[in-house]
Amino acid sequence: MKRTPALCLLSLLIVLLVAAAARADVRLPSVIGENMVLQQKQTAILWGWADKGEKVTVSLEGNTAEATADSAGRWRVEIQPPAAGGPYILTLEGANTITLSNVMVGEVWICSGQSNMEFGVASAINGQDEIAAADYPNIRLFTVAKKIADKPQDDCVGTWTPCTPQTVPRFSAVAYFFGRQLHKELHVPVGLINTSWGGTVAEAWTSRGTLESDADYSEILQRAATFNERNPNQASVLYNGMIKPLVPLAIRGAIWYQGEANVGRAEQYAKLFPAMITDWRTSWGQGDFPFLFVQLAPFRYGRSDPAECAELWEAQFKTLTLPGTGMAVTTDIGDIKDIHPKNKQEVGRRLALWALGNTYGKELVYSGPLYDSIKVEGEKIRISFKHTGGGLKSADDKPLTDFTIASEEGEFVEATATIDGDTVVVHSDQVAEPAHVRFGWTDTAEPNLVNDAGLPASPFRTDSRKLVTAGAR
Repeated sequence: MKRTPALCLLSLLIVLLVAAAARADVRLPSVIGENMVLQQKQTAILWGWADKGEKVTVSLEGNTAEATADSAGRWRVEIQPPAAGGPYILTLEGANTITLSNVMVGEVWICSGQSNMEFGVASAINGQDEIAAADYPNIRLFTVAKKIADKPQDDCVGTWTPCTPQTVPRFSAVAYFFGRQLHKELHVPVGLINTSWGGTVAEAWTSRGTLESDADYSEILQRAATFNERNPNQASVLYNGMIKPLVPLAIRGAIWYQGEANVGRAEQYAKLFPAMITDWRTSWGQGDFPFLFVQLAPFRYGRSDPAECAELWEAQFKTLTLPGTGMAVTTDIGDIKDIHPKNKQEVGRRLALWALGNTYGKELVYSGPLYDSIKVEGEKIRISFKHTGGGLKSADDKPLTDFTIASEEGEFVEATATIDGDTVVVHSDQVAEPAHVRFGWTDTAEPNLVNDAGLPASPFRTDSRKLVTAGAR
């Protein structure tokens, strides 16, 4: 059969259409999209997928960068963002063109943990008023959809949206109030990525490689082998499904509210939590980025040992030895009958104080008193603190509460505590030769020691004994 010119042209057109259909479009992960915030003063890392060998060109405010998709179809570019502000347009060209509008440049924070981080704005104190006032178009919100994964994932489900009364009600209250404070103080756009899941343990948010690298975590890995596949508390499954897909997006830092699910395993948490922080920092490859966390609020856990929560507080306190970490103490804003205290405004503010004071160099008091040292003076013990912030005081102008004292081997008993300058002197007529002090050492302790800025002191102990604290509960 003789082919006519028209038939040849039709055949050529079909071949071209088939070839075009077979060619993969440039594709982006969900966390890179319209309305997003790029981290200011850091190289923006953008990545995605395309055909093997396909060239991808990225353009942003006059800056361009190119990359070629590797054998697996992955590509990655680095580009310098413009000054904080916006909106900007981000363009990506390959076989297709993607145009991302309303992109801002400012401060980007990961916000993670369990239910007290997941806790929405609508449930906070004065939630409806907060929602009505949440008109901040330059605060951008992204919530990672919950996902359990056996292996690290490349992408997640989520969408960037400007903060409005319509988008904020179910967003993390702690994250929102933290970001709102930064936005007001720094006057730049703020991007908040909420990746949290209620009731989850720290090991679920830690990579498999980190857990496998230390024999102390063998019990965690063994326990994971028997969990249901729908259980989010298996080792590494939330890191795989809800953290890894965000890497390597340039960020300023992370805030974290978790630990309730690890109460009862404080000794392990004292090692696991810093390991998780280091794990995330290694994954991002951005050095020791700020990692700010909430010390749990008092709550009646109902356990046989009322000091188990205090021991977790201690594990959190010890984590401050890691560079770039900060801790918001919440012993004065909890509810011993509710594991989800509603004053998330103050929690977010206190986390923001750490960021403003340390990360952004603002002159302000950002921490409550933290135990520093002990000195035995006859029948008394003098406690020195860091972060006295203009002086120590009683929050309610009543005698200081929740101090106990003991001899080297004796039982801890209730003590009298008196402020003396930037120190507290502790004493009891029942202990002639004191050796150690405990402060706030029960799960329902709500001490009244604060600094002049009104920020509460963290619970502590100067001994290491495993004892049930005698006295007040």
